[in-house]
Parts: sequence; C-alpha cells; structure tokens
Amino acid sequence: MVPIIRPIVVRRIGGTRRRYFEAMPPPTGRVVFLGDSITQQGIWEDLFPELPTTNRGIGGEATADLPERLDTAIQQPLAVSLLIGTNDLHGPRRGRAVPGIAARMEEIVRQIRERAPEAVLLVNSVTPRTSFFAPRIRQLNGLYREIAERHGAAYVDLWPTLADSAGGIRREFTTDNLHLSPAGYLAWAEVLRPHLSRFAVR
Repeated sequence: MVPIIRPIVVRRIGGTRRRYFEAMPPPTGRVVFLGDSITQQGIWEDLFPELPTTNRGIGGEATADLPERLDTAIQQPLAVSLLIGTNDLHGPRRGRAVPGIAARMEEIVRQIRERAPEAVLLVNSVTPRTSFFAPRIRQLNGLYREIAERHGAAYVDLWPTLADSAGGIRREFTTDNLHLSPAGYLAWAEVLRPHLSRFAVR
C-alpha cells in the first residue's frame, strides 16, 4: 500500500474494524490470526474448519499500529498466528529501516507473550513481494527468526513455499504482487497446519 494511501485506509477502514473489535472481543480458547490485510483477507474458518478461529487482521496496518489493539485481540487464545511488517517496507520513510521494523516486531511478540504465556505463538515470515523487495525481506525474516527463538515462539518460514527463484512471490499465489490469491492462502494454510493440528475440535 503506497505511503499516501495507507494512513487513509488505516483511519477509515481500519477504524471501523478497530471499533468492532473493541465492542466484540474474541472468545477465549481461539486460534487468533493477527496482522494486516494479508491476514484480514484470509477466510480462516474455511481454511481451518476443524479449528475455532478468530480473524484479527486489519488492512494497512504496520508494526507501529498493532500494539495499540492487542487487548482486543489476545483473550486467552490457544494459539496466535502473527504476520505483520510488509507495510513498513514501503511506509513512511522514517519507519522503513529493517532493524527498526524488527525492534517493533519484538515488542509485539513480547507483549503477546506477556498476555498469553501459555499460547502457541507462530511468527510468520514476511511473505515475498516483487524481487525488488527480496533483499530487505530476507534480512527482516532472518531477524524475525531470531526474535521467535528468543521468545519461545515458532518461526513459520513461508519463503520456500511462496517465493520464486528470483525472490518474488510466485504468480499463482498472488493477485497483485503483495496480497495472496486463493491458491496462496491454501499454500499458507498447509504450512501452518502442522503447528495447529493439536487444536482440532471437529
């Protein structure tokens, strides 16, 4: 999402979802999918019909936005699948540096751990985009892996599944070189499934 548009989306569309989440906190004992539009657009109840899922994705959000709403997302979950950071890469210039993104991500992970120490926490790698972004995403994902290890979370590496040989997202897995196609969501779900199968209820 281009920098001039992202604040509008976060304020208008994101604001509506935030108000809904504040009014309707998730039930306890859920698998929470937390992140930006890539998470928001996932139809998780269809991808994981055997799991009690809750979608807490908001389009346009970056790592600086997420801590403000953790209280409306983390309510004694079974597991949390976290994917955030791609909007930072093309957001306001002051927030694009990879070490800064990783530092904000670590604070998110720390806060989730504080709120839900017993939950399974899945730190998803930032998904590939065009090959232009590949070096920075690879660097960021290396830091995400270290963050997951430091906080007892599982690092979910989506790169081998979603990336092509040039480091871009595979054509069949995207609609616009950023967001996922239905095939992309199916592929992501298969990477997540082994981490979540223990929570199946039907």
